[in-house]
Amino acid sequence: QVQLVESGGGLVQAGGSLRLSCVASVSIFSINRMGWYRQAPGKQREAVALITDDGRINYADSVKGRFTISRDNAKNTVYLQMNSLKPEDTAVYYCNARRTGPGGFYDYWGQGTQVTVSS
Repeated sequence: QVQLVESGGGLVQAGGSLRLSCVASVSIFSINRMGWYRQAPGKQREAVALITDDGRINYADSVKGRFTISRDNAKNTVYLQMNSLKPEDTAVYYCNARRTGPGGFYDYWGQGTQVTVSS
């Protein structure tokens, strides 16, 4: 079982920055992939940024060049630095941890943190 606790959301003006943090209850060495998803009202949840245990990173096209995902293994924490925020970045952001194995994969989710960008 993996518990994830997010923090760092809030209200910011367009062009501003926020840093989200996600602390895992287990060593993130044991997690194959961690990442951030977001869900805006009336829309499906979408992947924003993903980082694998071997350091491979993927970003959604909409955030490339503005968002940066990183991990601190010693603190069991994954971060999402968000710069040049836009109103369309407004959403609930969820931390995700994925473990893979012979039978497939299992996803764990945090409770979500609200990010609101005003124009």
